[in-house]
Amino acid sequence: MVFLLTVALAAALRLPELGLRPMHNDEAVNALKFGALWEHGEYRYDPQEYHGPTLPYFTAALGWLTAAPDFQHYSAARLRLVTALAGVALVVLLPLLRDGLGRAAVLGAAGFTALSPALVFYSRYWIHEELLVLFTLLTIAAAWRWWRDRSWSWAALTGLGLGLMQATKETFVFAVAAALGALFLNWLWLRFTGLKPGRCSLPLAHVSLAVGVWLLVWLVFFTSFFSHAGGLADSLRTYALWFQQAKGESPHAHPWSFYFARLFWFHPAGGPFWSEGLLLVLGLVGAWDGFRSMPRSGARPELIRFLAGFTVLLAGSYTVIPYKTPWCALGFLHGLVMLAGAGAAALWQVSRRVGSRVAVALLLGAGATHLGWEAWRASFPMCAERTNPWVYAQTSPDLLELMEQVNAVAALAQGPNTVIGVVAREGDYWPLPWYLRSYQHVGWWAQVPANLAAPVVIASAGLKLPEDVKESHVMAGYFQLRPGVFLELHVEHQLWEKYVAR
Repeated sequence: MVFLLTVALAAALRLPELGLRPMHNDEAVNALKFGALWEHGEYRYDPQEYHGPTLPYFTAALGWLTAAPDFQHYSAARLRLVTALAGVALVVLLPLLRDGLGRAAVLGAAGFTALSPALVFYSRYWIHEELLVLFTLLTIAAAWRWWRDRSWSWAALTGLGLGLMQATKETFVFAVAAALGALFLNWLWLRFTGLKPGRCSLPLAHVSLAVGVWLLVWLVFFTSFFSHAGGLADSLRTYALWFQQAKGESPHAHPWSFYFARLFWFHPAGGPFWSEGLLLVLGLVGAWDGFRSMPRSGARPELIRFLAGFTVLLAGSYTVIPYKTPWCALGFLHGLVMLAGAGAAALWQVSRRVGSRVAVALLLGAGATHLGWEAWRASFPMCAERTNPWVYAQTSPDLLELMEQVNAVAALAQGPNTVIGVVAREGDYWPLPWYLRSYQHVGWWAQVPANLAAPVVIASAGLKLPEDVKESHVMAGYFQLRPGVFLELHVEHQLWEKYVAR
């Protein structure tokens, strides 16, 4: 019952009002790629951009199951439903580790997964990261279950998880490397503490099955369901391309402390204080307890040591790479969340007196309440504010006001056939292509064209428009696209007068 209530709590924080936040650039770019799949059945893996195919294909699958409308009427909320459900599934899968973490630790980890502000926020964000974290958990849980049961089905599920990880995002290699590193560190620990490592027999048939399923998933997704053979080579070539990009200059280059500042101590000027420090403290307790021969939490020490190594190595990988975006923290954050569940269980077991158990219960209850309050604040009232640690290059709500005005003006002109010109420096107009997708005649320019014959013009603030546009149009509004980036709306005089007089 407690676990079901936790699942319900995860759903309550993830599913309502998914359209509240304006589309982020990355969401809009992904959405246009999904549109080609949804409308025309076309998808080609691009080794340079957009990451893997699971996001559009899973979204299409959910769309087919729920009789979704055509792309023109597809909503942001419907797109985000896929990642929101993945966030709920992240809680649902945790009982697969019940004989490794222990029942109490699974409940704790489920609660912290449901309430973590970062995990909740990015469940409501239509990008690949939430799916990658989900498939990573599936792989770890299936491998653990195989280790315990040695069954064919868990071997196959491990291969399925690995294949889905690869088909989701190129950074899956960091998670795989961290997992292999954690296994090696566990072996070293056993060897140098005098504990005899157990025999690790890997039946060739089970390994072959796991690898075969992995390759099948790779074949299906990267060939776009057997329609584009070149996707297989692209799925390998992408790593050379991303490596070159990672070495170059990027606006996403940040110091090593970038993720930890957002997770544990974020206090921007003029904004509230944010912290998921409780998870760090409990995660350290869980890891420390797991290095005992008989953890008080009831967890299996080899699983706790694996999760500790995996979390540290994955966090280290993302820390040393200059290119950083906040959602990349989710991979090692979820490892920390599972350790925090074990830490909470250990504290509960250590506290044998009534008074100390009451104190632990109050401490954990207060901490969980604080996490839930931060998760709600980050995902609802402050979902697009710069003082939210998880808001990054976010589109301003101003853009929704711009679109409301554009739609109202266009309705008085030729509706979807209204000609709209968009002129933005260096092509910085995203996510406008998503919001203007229902218009048939939209021109896009990175520089001011000689001829800008459109009754509605959206232009970067301060651009010198042609003289005929200045004379024939009125500057009808000034809107923020993102922090420091502004757009102007210009409307033909006669059309604007009709709009004002309507």
